[in-house]
Amino acid sequence: MSIDTRIVETLSGVTTATITTILLKKGLRNVWMRGTKPLRPDQPRLVGRAFTLRFVPAREDLATPESWSSPTSTRAAIEAMPEGCIAVVDAMGVTDAGIFGDILCARMAKKGIGGLVTDGVVRDLAGVLGTGLPVWCQGAAAPPSVAGLTFVAWQQPIACGGVAVFPDDVIVADGDGAVLIPAALIDAVLELAPEQERFEGWIWDEVGKGAALPGLYPPSAENKARYEASKGKSHA
Repeated sequence: MSIDTRIVETLSGVTTATITTILLKKGLRNVWMRGTKPLRPDQPRLVGRAFTLRFVPAREDLATPESWSSPTSTRAAIEAMPEGCIAVVDAMGVTDAGIFGDILCARMAKKGIGGLVTDGVVRDLAGVLGTGLPVWCQGAAAPPSVAGLTFVAWQQPIACGGVAVFPDDVIVADGDGAVLIPAALIDAVLELAPEQERFEGWIWDEVGKGAALPGLYPPSAENKARYEASKGKSHA
């Protein structure tokens, strides 16, 4: 599950907004995971491979505190996570039961897990923040996971925030939320993303100079030529 250094270096300089635009051009509209907000505003952009976990609705005979000692538990899943992965958790959008608390997040941070992305919530908020583990979620709730959810599996296809996530897909998360890049499309995104960022940076500069948007964004043939010429000057 290790992620290529080239992937991290390239995508660390690319916004999720840019990535969604590129994937839209590839025909993928549903890649932004709803409800995945940064738990703290100063979290750095996150890039890593998805390690998936899945909850289903709570069933009283299974969703008990005793289940935390089961071989199929969030505790066991955390021990199976490789360093640098991003835990992506399908919590079905449930916001009144915290899937992970401070102790579990502390263990993840100690193992070098890149971060946690979920459409659910965490608990023990102050403690979770204290672990330094980057988290994207819908907020916090005091009740434990078993109050509303049953943990059933890891490293299977899941739905997180309405998006299909498979193990080893690439996740990028920033202030706009978390976005999925299908593993099969990562090379295409790596090729297109830096150029898209450069182009939008040029448009931003032109707007700052007072340029009107029609013919600029999207660009006319004339402005495309001006942009290409500007690239030549920057390399001179």
